[in-house]
Amino acid sequence: MTRLNLMLFGIVIACALGVVTSQHKARKLFVELQKEQELTKRLDEEFGQLQLEQSTWARHDRVERIARRQLGMRVPDPSRVQIVPAAPVASGEPR
Repeated sequence: MTRLNLMLFGIVIACALGVVTSQHKARKLFVELQKEQELTKRLDEEFGQLQLEQSTWARHDRVERIARRQLGMRVPDPSRVQIVPAAPVASGEPR
């Protein structure tokens, strides 16, 4: 009987250590998950700000103003504009 009790006691101790270890790992993973979610939130905010900045820098009037002032470009005379039609693409060929 004593031998059985000692064996059961050993099994209980092993199970308890397993529970403690698994809870520790779960808590550690949960903290890591929270850190990654915070990083995701910060990166999403930064991405939104970068999209707004990109749309500001790429505005048509800004690009046109820079083209005129810094590059000396101008709109060509309409009589000098030629429209070239696109060549038809044969089916089955990659574009």
